[in-house]
Amino acid sequence: MTAVSMVLETTGVFAGAGGLGYAKVRAPRAYWSLVGLPVTWGRFTFTYRSTMDVCGLTVQPSRMRAFLARNVARREVLPVPPKVRRVRGTSTGLRVTLRLPAGLEPADLMAASERLRHAWGVHSVTIAETKPGYVELRMTGYDVLRQVRLPRGARPEGLAVPVALREDGTAFVRDYRQVPMALTLGANSSGKSVYQRNLIKGLARLPVALVGIDCKRGVEHSAYAPRLSALVTTPDDSASLLDVLVAEMESRFDLLSAHGVSDMWDLPERLRPVPVVVLVDEVAELFLISSKKDEERRERIVTALIRLAQMARAVGIYLEVCGQRFGSELGKGATMLRAQLTGRVVHRVNDKQTAEMGLADVAPDAVAAASLIPAERPGTAVAADSSGGWAKIRTPHTSRDEAKAACRDFAHLVPDLPALDRFRPHVPADAPKTGPSLVKPRPVTE
Repeated sequence: MTAVSMVLETTGVFAGAGGLGYAKVRAPRAYWSLVGLPVTWGRFTFTYRSTMDVCGLTVQPSRMRAFLARNVARREVLPVPPKVRRVRGTSTGLRVTLRLPAGLEPADLMAASERLRHAWGVHSVTIAETKPGYVELRMTGYDVLRQVRLPRGARPEGLAVPVALREDGTAFVRDYRQVPMALTLGANSSGKSVYQRNLIKGLARLPVALVGIDCKRGVEHSAYAPRLSALVTTPDDSASLLDVLVAEMESRFDLLSAHGVSDMWDLPERLRPVPVVVLVDEVAELFLISSKKDEERRERIVTALIRLAQMARAVGIYLEVCGQRFGSELGKGATMLRAQLTGRVVHRVNDKQTAEMGLADVAPDAVAAASLIPAERPGTAVAADSSGGWAKIRTPHTSRDEAKAACRDFAHLVPDLPALDRFRPHVPADAPKTGPSLVKPRPVTE
């Protein structure tokens, strides 16, 4: 009987160990919640002071504090680490709020993030400044980008669309109010199209006008025709459409001037024009020309794009430019346009120079990370903006049919923009009929 009990107990131990090993690979969230989080929390609690000390993240105490420690408490005067204000666990990691002592800044912790990651045995450590003097230590317990799943509650709202997952487990949100113009780069099969699908799928639910410029004869954007207010598939039509958008921008500026405001969002809601998101696929097709007779058209296109990128934010017209490369080799105006596209998302690229085109002017430290994205992880990218901050992200897989279905389901949200009527794409007869627009037509001029 004793031998049988021993066999059963041993079998149970091995089964439990095997189950934990399986969960660690197949169900990392469950494994982290049951095992990883308690272990990491305990390790952090017991080794915090010593880890901060060896990583050089402590400062000498003030004279008053040293005097009290030496003469009142009768103990050794120790260096002072950042004070832990709050610790909370999440389904992907650990969040620690720290109060920085005088003499430390967030950059000091950022420089030591790799040492902290190894000290506490977590997948990654990122630092985010929450307010002056306070930072949040975001520890990720496992590789959340291996199996991408957006956090609960991440849904399109206002002009913000969650399109990817950050390395720290939070959602990467494409917010047009904060970053109105953006550039997305990436090689073939890098996940660039999937990123665009997620973006279109989210934008389809919002009360915005979507304009597609797809000079690959519409192979990408034609599937989204039910939700598009305009679609052009040739450089000649693109030049005409961009001229119309520039004219729309100017009429909206007249509206702002008439009401004494400098931003569309300061207008009363009943007068506010509908926002317009212009989706440009393979921007190089708009710059390249095959003969001298095309130069005039190219100049029209480049001038219109630059004008929109420089000024259209205030009137609710936003650019989302996509391409494989975007540098000075495209010709006059390319660098000037790129400088206005402050949001950058760079997927896997074929050479370091392409990564530098997208990131070197806004976040130089991110160039190396973009150059090392593996081919077996499509959808992985580096996202940065003009603030200098950057993060590694990965887009959840969205099929073309899913994005197409979202555009079909929300086709009734296509707003009334008479200026774009002649560019309205043809919707197949078998597409379901749409109901009345939920976006009230708003006057552009009075």
